[in-house]
Amino acid sequence: MTPTSDELHQLLQRSALLDTALTRFVPNSFEGVSDRIASSRIMCAVGFEHAESVKILIANDNFTSAISLLRLQYEALVRAVWLQYAASDKVTQRLMGEFTHEKAKQADRLSMMTQMLQELEGKAPTNIMNLLLQFKEHSWKPLSSYVHGGIHVLNRHHKGYPPVLIHQTVRASNSVSLILAMHLAQISGERRQIVQTSVLQVTFADCLLESHAQTVAKHLIIKPVKRTTEQ
Repeated sequence: MTPTSDELHQLLQRSALLDTALTRFVPNSFEGVSDRIASSRIMCAVGFEHAESVKILIANDNFTSAISLLRLQYEALVRAVWLQYAASDKVTQRLMGEFTHEKAKQADRLSMMTQMLQELEGKAPTNIMNLLLQFKEHSWKPLSSYVHGGIHVLNRHHKGYPPVLIHQTVRASNSVSLILAMHLAQISGERRQIVQTSVLQVTFADCLLESHAQTVAKHLIIKPVKRTTEQ
């Protein structure tokens, strides 16, 4: 393993401030909106919980588990966007309905991550879609190696984790959280929230992956989603 450093502690403290600011985009109540919007918002809340847990694990030097959890955070983001733009009404209604054993079995047949991304093509906003695909291209295979006990986890857990890798994990988690907030702001239909995500991106640029932050910055000024009866 690799012990935490003062520099990492400072990054974690800044990240905690960012997490607090971003989780405010999740409404206190999911009542009064469609099953589609409610389910998408709930998955965003799940993504923020994973983000907090990533940092808690890293603070306790549990780096292998933290990196593995980053993949779950990204999957929560993809699911949230998929529920909003690609899932059928039948699926969102079933997910938000009464929880039963039979419905749980049906939910097990939901689209997997790669299929969700394919189904989102041409449906999700371009700015969000570009960010999802960019993250998958650069991070999916190594993250999967950690989840499934591949070469990455065997090598790093045995020989130790370079500080740069741990710092990148924290920044990657923060970048995913920022996209979660962007998605929530967009489906809220409130321009004020969209502007707030832009401000936070600038304020906490030191907590994001540099290349990812630049990409996010290009796409932050986006139009709110128009409310329709289908949402």
